This record gives sequence, C-alpha cells and structure tokens, in this order.
Amino acid sequence: MPSASAVLPPRLGRGEFISLMAFLMSIAALGVDLILPAMGAIRESFGMSPDSTAVAGLVTAYILGLAASQLVYGILSDRFGRKPLLYAGIVLYVIGGLASVLAPSFAVLLVARFVWGLGGAGPRVLTLSIVRDIYEGAEMARLMSFILGVFILVPAVAPSIGAALTDVVGWRGTFAVALVIAILIGVWSIRLPESLPPGRRRSIGRRAVMESAKIVLSNRVTVLSTLTMTLLFGVFLSYIASSELIFSEVFDRDPQFPLIFGSIALVMAVGMFINGWLVGRYGVRGLIKTMILGYFLASLSLASVVLLAGGAPGFWVFTLSLGVIVLFQSILIPNLNTLAMAPMGAVAGIASALIGTVSTGLAAMIGAFIDRLFDGTVVPLSLAFAVGGLFCFVLVRAIGDPDTPVNETMEGVAHLDAALDTPSIIHSPAPSPGPVNG
Repeated sequence: MPSASAVLPPRLGRGEFISLMAFLMSIAALGVDLILPAMGAIRESFGMSPDSTAVAGLVTAYILGLAASQLVYGILSDRFGRKPLLYAGIVLYVIGGLASVLAPSFAVLLVARFVWGLGGAGPRVLTLSIVRDIYEGAEMARLMSFILGVFILVPAVAPSIGAALTDVVGWRGTFAVALVIAILIGVWSIRLPESLPPGRRRSIGRRAVMESAKIVLSNRVTVLSTLTMTLLFGVFLSYIASSELIFSEVFDRDPQFPLIFGSIALVMAVGMFINGWLVGRYGVRGLIKTMILGYFLASLSLASVVLLAGGAPGFWVFTLSLGVIVLFQSILIPNLNTLAMAPMGAVAGIASALIGTVSTGLAAMIGAFIDRLFDGTVVPLSLAFAVGGLFCFVLVRAIGDPDTPVNETMEGVAHLDAALDTPSIIHSPAPSPGPVNG
C-alpha cells in the first residue's frame, strides 16, 4: 500500500487536505443545519400551524436519502475510484437542492429533499474512504478528529447564517446558498488526487460485492461499533430535527435559537479537536470505554432532572446538560468510526458505505420515532438519551478485544483475493502515518 506522500502531491499540504476533507463532509451537513432556522418560514409558506412537527420530515427525508445511496457510492468507488463518484454526488446534490428551491408543494419538497440527500451521501462516504485509503489506526483517529472538528464548525455558524439569509432572501434563497457553497467546494476538490490507484480497485460483480460485504458484516468490531454509532446518531438526529421546536416552544427562546444551536455545536468541535490528544494518550479503545460511560451517566442525569422537574427543567440546566452529552458524543464518533474502519482497509469503499448506510438509515428511523413522541416537553428526548446511552454502553462492553476480529478479517480478505484471482494488499506495509504533504 502506498504511503501518504506517494498518494498526495506536494502542492496539497496536510492543512489543505484536512480542510478540504472537512468541507466535503460539510456539504452533507449544510443540507440540514443551514435550513433549521427556516423551519418557521417553511411552515408559513405551506400554511402549516406554528407548532407543526411535519417540517421535521424535511430532515428525515434528507437523512433517508443519505442512507439509501451510500452503498452505491461505496461499491462503485471501489471499482472506478473515489473522485468520479465524488463529482457525481455533488451534481446530484445540486439537482436535489434546485428541485427543493423550486418545489411548489410540501409533498414535492419532501421528495426533493430525499434526492438532495442522495447527492449528499457521496461526499460523506467518499471522504471517509479517502482518509482510510491513506491512513489507519491512531493516526486515522487523530486525522478524523481534526476533520470532524473543522466540520462541526459548520453547524456552529450555519444556523446564524441561515437565520440571517431567511430574513433577507427567504427559505428558498437559503436553500440556493447551500447549492452555491457545494459547487465551490466541488471546484476546490479538483486539487484532490485520486487516492485509490488502479491496482487496488475491485470488481463490482455480484460475487465480489457479496464477498466484500460478508467481510464487513462478519466482523464483530465493525458491526458493534457501527450499531453504537447508529444509536448515538439516532438520538442526536432527533435533537437536531426538533431543536428549533424545543427551544422556541418549551423554553420560549426562538430569537436565540441560532446562538444556542451554534454554541452546542462549538462544544462538539472542541471535543473533536481535543480528541487527537486524548487518542495519543489513552488509545482509541480505552478512550471509547471511558467516554461511553461518561455519556451514559450524563444522559441518565439529564433524564432524572427532567423527570423530577415534570418535563420542564430550567433552560440552563437542560442546555448545559445537553452540552456535556454532546461533548462525550463528539469524542466517541471519530473513534468509533476509526474502530469500525480499522480492519477494512482492503474493502474501504464498501465498508464505509455499509457503515454509513446503517448508521444513517437506522438513525433516521430512530430519530423520526422519537420526534413523534414530542409532547411539548423534553421528556421524550431526555429518556431517549438515557436509554440509548445504556444500550451503547452494553454494545461497547460487548466489543471485547478488537485484535481477533481484525485478524479474522485479514484472513477473509486473503481468501477473497484468492477466490477472485486479484492481487492481495493486506500483506503490504501499512501506510505511513507521516504528514500528508510530500
């Protein structure tokens, strides 16, 4: 396997690589975070009641689109390379976004949002694949922390920008801005070289795909890490979809919503930035075990306070407790991603796609279910955090020693290579964890 310096040219330094990866991931996030402050305007535009939860379907439809197409991107990128599929995703993103801008009815808008999500899945899947093509282990965890840290800055500022844009150009104009940003990032990505050379590409025949999928789905570490991420993301997605309603209806803080949402996102950014240091000190798995315990205890504490307060705790109690929970989550997500992808270097495209499909698709359904339980209080969301935290704690404990599953997967890849008569790469030296720039 080539080293990082052999894959990336000198002109693309480490800083630019991290920034570009972060902004490529942000394309998917923009499709949600920029429009959250526009929910009220969308309700008014389509004649809905001010407290209607139907607009949360715009987030769910988008996330379902993200989930539905990730496997296609993964399979095709393992065969044709990362960049062609990256560009295809951006083009589909723009088409779906443009259809959303022009949608004459809410039903059409829901369909357009699904298509928008289909496009957003490309950058989301391929960013992870590209990073895994070049890095592995603790270095990958550190790099993903920086990427996700920069990426999380987007939802920190996007709601404030979205609120200002909605006031000036309306919700349709706000949607259009997201498309322009995606186009600009797509142009920037021209500088990104192809990270999967022809010699490492795989067949997309049914047998090859099924064997690759079997490698991913039979690995205990990958499966359990993915399920843990799914639960974490599912509850968090419910918070994202209902946050505007919670802070405006429960806490009467509608004018301050962009600032509140952005502040919580900044907490996540801080967690992801410090994760790189924590990984070096405690290791990926040790950090996961500690953080999942903290997450569960913080979630249980929030649920207890909410129940004792009759479903309406003080604003600061709820917000600060939520900040602690997302801080733990921000450290868990990049490390769980790393743990899930660690054994999958030889099938990174389909692995990232399967992981993404499960973690977003099931999470969207979990989030939608929790959304329907909204009763004018924060009881459903708080209980969801606590129950989800308990299950996540159990799943992390069940992962056990990750070394055995990794070895089993490497043997499976060797068997796959032999069966398909393709050159094996698992015995090649690991990629250099050095700087990205050559």
